[in-house]
Amino acid sequence: MTKSEEGRQNSVGPVLRAGEVADAVVEALQIDNPDKEFVIENRIAYVRVETEGECFIRQETLSEMLGRPITMPEVEINLTSFAGRIETTDAYMRFYLEKEL
Repeated sequence: MTKSEEGRQNSVGPVLRAGEVADAVVEALQIDNPDKEFVIENRIAYVRVETEGECFIRQETLSEMLGRPITMPEVEINLTSFAGRIETTDAYMRFYLEKEL
């Protein structure tokens, strides 16, 4: 295992189809989780966002970043994958681990 892989074994976060929703999710994640450092990989067709252990995104923050209302099911449509587990409500989306390595 390389050093960069070692640091990522407890990573969580979304992988989103590139576009305005992905851009807004990246901004909102950073606002809603100010104590977290994120690794953001822009791969042209998709954007992978990872952080250690747990992060969440609030629907209210996401709507603010987009400049229009958005529902969490609309985010789910753009969510192609994710690392960790996911919990979704009308108000937020949470990525987390039940057990850390």
